[in-house]
Amino acid sequence: MEIRNVLKDKKFWFASFLIAWAAALQGHMMWLQRQDSFKQKFGNLEHKNEDTVDE
Repeated sequence: MEIRNVLKDKKFWFASFLIAWAAALQGHMMWLQRQDSFKQKFGNLEHKNEDTVDE
């Protein structure tokens, strides 16, 4: 019966949402960092394609 009371508690849902949001934000920031690392290593492929088309 105590589990039912926890599921009705708004604090539980708010804390769960906050944890999920923080985890998603951290995953997004890690993905952006990986994208920046890739661009630093290989350069921006769009600019290379535009340069070859102009020639």
